[in-house]
Amino acid sequence: MPARASTAEAIVIAGAGAGGVRAAFTLREQGWDGRVVLVGTEPPYERPPLSKTGEYRLICGGAALSEAGITFLAGAEAAGVDTAAHVLELADGRRLPYRSLLLTTGARARRLPFGGAPVHVLRSYADSAALRARLAPGRRVAVIGGGFIGLELAASAAALGCRVTVIELGPRLMGRAVPARVAATMAGRHVAAGVDLRCGTGVTGLAGTGSGTEITLAEGTAIEADVVVAGVGAVPETMLACAAGIETGDGIVVDERFATSAPDVFAAGDCCRYPHPLYGGQPLRLESWRAAQEHGAAAARAMLGETEPYAGVPWFWSDQHDYTLQVAGLASAADREVVRVRPDGVEIWFGLSRDGRLVAAAAAGPGNSVAKDIKLAELLIARRAAPDPVTLADPAVTLKSVLRSPVAG
Repeated sequence: MPARASTAEAIVIAGAGAGGVRAAFTLREQGWDGRVVLVGTEPPYERPPLSKTGEYRLICGGAALSEAGITFLAGAEAAGVDTAAHVLELADGRRLPYRSLLLTTGARARRLPFGGAPVHVLRSYADSAALRARLAPGRRVAVIGGGFIGLELAASAAALGCRVTVIELGPRLMGRAVPARVAATMAGRHVAAGVDLRCGTGVTGLAGTGSGTEITLAEGTAIEADVVVAGVGAVPETMLACAAGIETGDGIVVDERFATSAPDVFAAGDCCRYPHPLYGGQPLRLESWRAAQEHGAAAARAMLGETEPYAGVPWFWSDQHDYTLQVAGLASAADREVVRVRPDGVEIWFGLSRDGRLVAAAAAGPGNSVAKDIKLAELLIARRAAPDPVTLADPAVTLKSVLRSPVAG
């Protein structure tokens, strides 16, 4: 039975992004009839389009929140948590008593460790608008960082007619989350679009010049740009939790139900680090739109008393040029790989653990051409399946039939 409450009791959510909003609506869907208070410095809007199209797209409007009986405190900033008194303190002095508190504070863009010239980052709509105003045909754009955000920005800038250079410290693009051969497919698409890729070198300094910004590379060379963008990762927003004495460590530390070390305080989305049962309890912090939504929903159910651990398969996607990249599971958990080459030439990469279990899959291809295969692979991962590697590699055997086979059970 879902938890019930008197109207005096409140569940408070600090952070109005994808995770916080999803949690608020899930509470209502699960039958919570007490107050739901959503606190956010910005309106609830979608972040994924910011690096691709620059669009401002609301997750939901104020009318939908009101209709669901969710109180949205727009422009309110969470300033402190009194865990003993069960109170969220706002920067304007208001105090919000809570029955349960959910922290969905997200993350902030990581900054370069040196100055010398203006550098754009991308996290908010304001960041996106400021950057888009600088992008025009012929502009020289340098993107520092070859991860998802940096490459999505590079693709968007190239589509606008900019001359784009991507500088990546690692030996290849997307080294943390994407297997090498899938990353190579995306690298080839960038090169075909005219993007200059510089991997295996870092940036040692920036300096303003009369014609733009000079970027000094570790190898001793320099390039000039009119616009410099840093896409070097994100830092979880843990200040609120730290100040309240809640355990942190590369995120707010939570258990398999998103409960923190403080009584009745939960955390979800980009800001949290949780143990994943599919990967031996390995602590993960995922920066993903879908993860934020799933975390928010799972945390909401946990706040109402559900005890089932969260075991959603990690999933990422990225649109770059006219290609879509999708990853299910954790590529870093794979001990060996199997590659399926489809008749259209698209490669589906599978990562297997030492005991033969499927732990990851990834692919990149035109449009939405890889979505079905990665979805089926995701279902196999969730089932802890150990498919025959020969079958996985054979494009004549559909993944749907692999999913139906006894070995997938």
